[in-house]
Amino acid sequence: MKANLKAVLNTHNTSLGIELGSTRIKVVLIDNKADVIATGYHDWENQLVDGVWTYALEDVWSGIQSAYGHLKANVRKEYDVTLTTFGSIGVSAMMHGYLAFNIKDELLVPFRTWRNAMTQNAEVELTELLDHNIPQRWSIAHLYEAMLKKEAHLADIHHFTTLAGYVHYMLTDEKVLGIGDASGMFPIDSEKLNYDQNRIQLFNAKARSMNYTFNLEDLLPQVLNAGENAGVLRLDRIHLLDVENDLVPGIKFAPPEGDAGTGMVATNAILENTGNISAGTSVFAMIVLEKALSKVYREIDIVTTPVGAQVAMVHVNNCTTEINSWVKLFGEVATLFGETPDTDALYQKLFNEALKAEEDLTNILVYGYHSGENITDIAEGRPLLVRQPDANFSLKNLMRAILDSAFATLSIGLDILVSEGVALESIVGHGGIFKTEGVAERVVAAAVKSPVSLMETANEGGAWGMAILAQYVLHSEEYSLVEYLEEVVFKEASIRTYEPTRAEVEQFEKYVQVYKDNMKIEHTAQSFI
Repeated sequence: MKANLKAVLNTHNTSLGIELGSTRIKVVLIDNKADVIATGYHDWENQLVDGVWTYALEDVWSGIQSAYGHLKANVRKEYDVTLTTFGSIGVSAMMHGYLAFNIKDELLVPFRTWRNAMTQNAEVELTELLDHNIPQRWSIAHLYEAMLKKEAHLADIHHFTTLAGYVHYMLTDEKVLGIGDASGMFPIDSEKLNYDQNRIQLFNAKARSMNYTFNLEDLLPQVLNAGENAGVLRLDRIHLLDVENDLVPGIKFAPPEGDAGTGMVATNAILENTGNISAGTSVFAMIVLEKALSKVYREIDIVTTPVGAQVAMVHVNNCTTEINSWVKLFGEVATLFGETPDTDALYQKLFNEALKAEEDLTNILVYGYHSGENITDIAEGRPLLVRQPDANFSLKNLMRAILDSAFATLSIGLDILVSEGVALESIVGHGGIFKTEGVAERVVAAAVKSPVSLMETANEGGAWGMAILAQYVLHSEEYSLVEYLEEVVFKEASIRTYEPTRAEVEQFEKYVQVYKDNMKIEHTAQSFI
């Protein structure tokens, strides 16, 4: 196997996927059967600067170089090969947010990420104007909020994009975006596979009434469909990825995609009535719709698959951050006794402890809100632990309460789709939280009231999904994306499925009801400075 993989290195049979997640930048190298050859990663964190969640662009590039350097070193160590080329490259990142530039490509304001809850007025006005839910994290909401506030930078704006779009542009000089990522900037017409032109005109008319002269279509990146060629690696940009400049120019690029799109690909969930759940700093469920919803819901995003099909997206800003905080705390306790526990082992032990919890945990509530939350109308993060005095405050019960709370808000949002008659045929989970077998999938299955399947590649996540989309660029004339996933990528996939019991579903429903009934505690905490 090792000899076979070594033989394909530095050929056009490989593809590189790059994904900039909330806490980790990851790169994955695959062969033409989507088998992983090597990985690399770099941990990073967003910063709260002057009330804005952001990442410095310098950290974007140092992080990408670190992650790629890690992968490159792994390949050199494992195969005694120095990487010089790939068949294709793809870039993915957190969806939404706001990166605005002038004509000289200078950043006009610090990168405003999806995590910010700072566009309340834009959310309300644009949702009404466009008759389409426009959540606060959407790129167009950030632009419109800046217009409402008459921000000075708009006098110089030349283009704006997402994080994936920015990285792709810098490597290729192409202002383009995959349709899935674009659907988190502005509503998409799924028949024409482009921005909705009627809504573009509505926005432009509104801008004119506010004395802005730009045309929105001139500011947005061009929309591309999965499989289209999105440019090539430029000679003068190689150093941005590979500091040793060993790569050759001219390597093909796939359209840059958002983490939602790569999650759908990584879980083979792009057909109607299929879905996936991606759990990390945020958690979101993506359900591919058979028909449009009956009305606009502020809790539901309508985005698209990488080939433009409509998707109902339930996006929750907060998921694993509170879990990670507690695990870190318990690790610090262990160090007081001279122990330095392995991080993975610590997660496994604590997660498995949660399975021993008592059935009724409604007297221990955790609100893991580190940032605002649209679905429950929370403006700012206020992580809380609240319990009744007589609650059995044990380790097992605390860990289960923390895990349950990570998916409670998701359950609230998904109940809307259930009321719309959306019938899930399958839902697949992915993300590092599923690494401990048999734990997170049980919680998620109870939360979504559906069997949850996991593939052996669940830990690879969106970077692997992006590598697949990059590989698909080399085969798009032979297959549709659905065919490519079914016949090449997942033909022999190993899958495990957990089906919740009625008792587990009912217990989680009871927990969520108490969670909602006591949300006033979280609202009150908003006044805490």
